[in-house]
Amino acid sequence: MDTPPDHVVLVASGGLDSTTLAHLLHARGSRLTFMAVDYGQRHRIELAFAKRAALRLDADFEQVDLSGLTPVLAGSALTDPSVEVPDGHYTDERMASTVVPNRNALMLDLAVALAVSRGASAVAFGAHAGDHPVYPDCRPAFVEAFEQSARVANEGFLDPGFHVLAPFLTMTKAQIVSTGAELGVPFEETWSCYRGREAAHCGRCGTCMERREAFSLAGVQDPTTYASTDHIATGR
Repeated sequence: MDTPPDHVVLVASGGLDSTTLAHLLHARGSRLTFMAVDYGQRHRIELAFAKRAALRLDADFEQVDLSGLTPVLAGSALTDPSVEVPDGHYTDERMASTVVPNRNALMLDLAVALAVSRGASAVAFGAHAGDHPVYPDCRPAFVEAFEQSARVANEGFLDPGFHVLAPFLTMTKAQIVSTGAELGVPFEETWSCYRGREAAHCGRCGTCMERREAFSLAGVQDPTTYASTDHIATGR
């Protein structure tokens, strides 16, 4: 990101990572189009937070309805009511139940299509180093392969300088929190909890634990309301 793209399609979840990335790209002068996806996730509340971020940054906003794919994505705690969202540290093996099959590839494919139709020169998503142990589609090998696939699949239609941006790929969640604090990200206007309750984050699921740990390690005040703040993990 030495030379920020003029126009970026951002896969926006309304979470801490993608919202911080949005603020970073905005601060560097990129025009943004937010793309939020309803794939039948139990924490659909995140979509409202994505829209708020787009309004705050005066960006275009598109919400894509993939809720009809929920049967295809069965077996994940995020899309299947029969699978419970596990409590515990986000690096625990049981967090594998939160993997949604091929989710990032699906979302990035849609983002690339939107980039072609809107004339954007990049797509971006907020994958970070803490995602690597659990989520295969957040690893550098996936990003590199996907970018090459997108270029081949859209040859002659994509901007010649097209890139898939994942600037947090080697960063920890704590480093993202530090970056967001420097950018003035309103963290209270982001949503992480996989349980998706409207009143508060649960404080116990893997993504809540990761969020709590990141603020603690970054030394940044956490404005999040949690239903439970017991048994915070500090890594392994």
